[in-house]
Amino acid sequence: MDDEDVSELVSGAAPAPVKIARLWWVVSAAAALLLVVLLGAVIFYRQADKPFGFEVEWMGELVEARAPVFTVPALVLNWIGGGISAIAIVPLVIIAGLLIWRRPWAALYFVCAAIASELVVLVMKNLVGRPRPTDILVAADVGSFPSGHSANAALIATTLGIIFWRMWIWIVGAAYTLLMMLSRTYLGAHWISDTVGGMLVGVGLAVIIWAPFAFVLYRERRKPHPPIWVKVATPAAAIDQSGEGSH
Repeated sequence: MDDEDVSELVSGAAPAPVKIARLWWVVSAAAALLLVVLLGAVIFYRQADKPFGFEVEWMGELVEARAPVFTVPALVLNWIGGGISAIAIVPLVIIAGLLIWRRPWAALYFVCAAIASELVVLVMKNLVGRPRPTDILVAADVGSFPSGHSANAALIATTLGIIFWRMWIWIVGAAYTLLMMLSRTYLGAHWISDTVGGMLVGVGLAVIIWAPFAFVLYRERRKPHPPIWVKVATPAAAIDQSGEGSH
């Protein structure tokens, strides 16, 4: 909390109204989701089991390049981004961290976005019904489009970037998402268009779900957030301790 916030609390003055631009971001996110729907429709109507030519070439290059030095980290990402880890372990760690650092609205926003992403991916997988590539190295469920691993990675990167609004988080999140997308094609679990579709789902839903939370997340981000085990002095107590509020 800065000096301006303290002075407002002491004087009783109401804080200046905050306006957060959301329309352009929501329209862009909706366009991303529409693009996923159109891509899914193209895949479905051109024969779901018929990949694009460039995807076949890319898969062939990756199969030839397979080696333990690449396979091991790809399998680690496979575990992090899917199964019980993606459904429970990773989300619970993120939610616990946000609650420990006193960000309950951020935790609720993340939960809503994660649930929405899981539902959309599940519905689209069943509607499109695209088979997995034949050179797959891992066990996977049915439905190749869109990639759930890529959607999870993009959702985590985008939600945490919005919550903390730090450049290094955006950079790390983007790198994590791209590595996850690459690992899915390397393992033969998805075609390129599957990973692109998943990424768009994660980013699009993270932004759309952010819109109703925008103001409370903004206010929450401006407050000091030490861990819950650290006792924080109130502004009035801080003023009294400095001697400025004593008479």
